[in-house]
Amino acid sequence: FAHIQGLSYTEMDNLGTSTLITRMTSDINQIQTGVNLVLRLFLRSPFIVFGAMIMSFTIDVKSAMTFVVTIPALSIVVFGIMLVSIPLFKKVQARLDKVMLLTRENLEGARVIRAFNRQQKEVDEFDLMGIQLYVGRISAFLNPVTYVIINLATVAIIWIAAGQTDIGILSQGKVVALINYMSQILVELVKLANLIINITKSIACAKRINVVFDTKPSITEVEEDSALSEAQKAAGQDVPKVVFDNVALRYGKASEDSLTGISFTVKAGETIGIIGGTGSGKSSLVNLIPRFYDATGGVVKIDGVDVKDYDLRSLRMKVGVVPQKAVLFQGTIAENIR
Repeated sequence: FAHIQGLSYTEMDNLGTSTLITRMTSDINQIQTGVNLVLRLFLRSPFIVFGAMIMSFTIDVKSAMTFVVTIPALSIVVFGIMLVSIPLFKKVQARLDKVMLLTRENLEGARVIRAFNRQQKEVDEFDLMGIQLYVGRISAFLNPVTYVIINLATVAIIWIAAGQTDIGILSQGKVVALINYMSQILVELVKLANLIINITKSIACAKRINVVFDTKPSITEVEEDSALSEAQKAAGQDVPKVVFDNVALRYGKASEDSLTGISFTVKAGETIGIIGGTGSGKSSLVNLIPRFYDATGGVVKIDGVDVKDYDLRSLRMKVGVVPQKAVLFQGTIAENIR
């Protein structure tokens, strides 16, 4: 959250609000689940599976050969389903971004949607269920197949061990022990399969979160404010408050400039109105003053100093912004104004 707060408008535009929300909620929860499962189960399951197989050999080698066949068969099923479902889970996480975007748009534009009677169209677009059901069915296939293999192996153990018991090599208690070992292997392999799917989902989510951490703010700030220019010191109060000198701005992925060749000077006490149609760049121009975006050409100065030479906190203490859309934070109106 602290890292996201340090990103500029440019990075916010590139990443998108919906995906940032998904990565801060769903992805982080998935990583927490993965870490929990690794700490609790990852070391335990392999030991129990191979430990049970080794212990079965101490009871009866002939009956234990069933374990040698069963464990590879179960592993093929478990890892086969895992390999199929992992790419689908990655798609589900990416689809969550779109669902978050739709949800946000629907909540913000609820009045517009109702006014034009577009509720059903929005419901139809809100479709995460299809891929979720598909990947869910594949994952659900794991348990019944695993149980079938284990139960067939249990039948085989009883069949082989019955002959051994008849001729007095095995006691009935040892047959029960072999069946219990097989049951332990079943439980642990199912746990391990679910664990591996969860870990792989967690790794996919961790990569998505790392993309945010790897995104560096394009707006860098100086350690301390640069000293005021000699011209400013000499001129005193006559230095213009705001100067745009041949300023240009191009947004990150745009094919052409949004602003070009903007030059004007504002002195203390002057008021300037910027008039233009929707999308003509009025807000873009204003956003250059507090460095919400950096000019891609030319220089913006406040009190005779390039805005890039200011510490961001000091710069923004000089600027008051009333946004087009009112956002009220928790608290009183007075606290919001402050």
